[in-house]
Amino acid sequence: MLPAAIGTCLALLGDATLYAVLPTHTRDVGVTVASVGILLSANRFIRLALNGPAGLIYERWRRRPLFIASLLLGALSTAIYVLAQGFWLLLAGRLLWGVAWSGIWVGGNTIVLDVTGDADRGRWVGLYTLFFFLGAASGSLLGGLLTDGLGYHGAMAVNAALTLAGALVAWHWLPETRGRRAQAGSPEAAPVDGPRRRGEFASALTLLAAHRLAVAGILSSTLGIYLLATVGEQLRVGSLTVGVATLTGLALGSNTLIAMVCAPLIGRLSDQMGSRWRTASVGLAPGVAGFGLLAASLPMAPLLGVPLIAVTSGSSQGLATTLIGDLGSRGQSRRLGVLFTVGDLASAVGPPLAYGLMPHLGIRSIYLMVAGLLVGVLVLMWRQAGRAGECLTEPADEVQPAGNVNGCPT
Repeated sequence: MLPAAIGTCLALLGDATLYAVLPTHTRDVGVTVASVGILLSANRFIRLALNGPAGLIYERWRRRPLFIASLLLGALSTAIYVLAQGFWLLLAGRLLWGVAWSGIWVGGNTIVLDVTGDADRGRWVGLYTLFFFLGAASGSLLGGLLTDGLGYHGAMAVNAALTLAGALVAWHWLPETRGRRAQAGSPEAAPVDGPRRRGEFASALTLLAAHRLAVAGILSSTLGIYLLATVGEQLRVGSLTVGVATLTGLALGSNTLIAMVCAPLIGRLSDQMGSRWRTASVGLAPGVAGFGLLAASLPMAPLLGVPLIAVTSGSSQGLATTLIGDLGSRGQSRRLGVLFTVGDLASAVGPPLAYGLMPHLGIRSIYLMVAGLLVGVLVLMWRQAGRAGECLTEPADEVQPAGNVNGCPT
């Protein structure tokens, strides 16, 4: 897990830096401010088409060379950011990064699922998710510091070198993991067809889609407007005055940091509880409370609501992947490709949906609707926990080992 996690973390630095500094350094790249939105979103749109094929490729080929090749593509895309002058070359770099990230994210999660079992999968997927959040959070901070110190091109050159270093770490230390679960004699390699497992797959998709729509889609794109309406352009704390933009950045940054800490903790809790579904439902409860507080605009609502939502963010991101691993090793990469496509689509739909509804409903009503959505998903997760507990009364669709699988004693 560790070489894959280090490579993933370092690969994110260039992308996170670009999000942080491109809007204020358009002259260094030779693009217009109007084109920034297109450039920053181009990689997401191409991932909608590539996550599925990436899953199929990882299903049929060895993990190690594909993952290392994806990291090298990531280093190349960041090197293009260094050399780019003008819209089209930078767009090519962004599209190439979309290709690279599909390979990195689908491949990295596949590798972690390859080397874990029912007793420790939640913990290790949570730790891998921690490295993802660490790369995204530190990339913005480190990228801003490097840009101020070295300039845009110097900062991107450092990021390209760090991404290449991540690829070298994986090349030197990452073993081939394809077939690990099957070679260990794990019955998780057995087919997982059947109505119950298809329902579990659909429920895992729903969990990630709701999380990405609520947090990455709606909250991230509207929190600044919410704070402007509730706090104003500036917040005075004693003699200190904090602008709404700084306040928004601090809130979203704290969201990432809290989610980063919660992901491995909740993953480990799911291992100990023996029911991922029940853990997922518990993890959704803080998000319901957080969006409810924001909708009510109670005093100190942002200070309490955003951290609560962050707990749900860390829980749902890791547990959705873990639930895919619980379905068995056969077809897991293909399922991961579908899972991440659904997540990317939900996060892409969130901002236009929120801004389309805002003139008619207002931001607080939108947050209340999000809270209602999370309540529905929470109920779905709890019902899935009940169905998993009935597995002894159902015909088995795969051979199970002695012990405890998905919360069901066998």
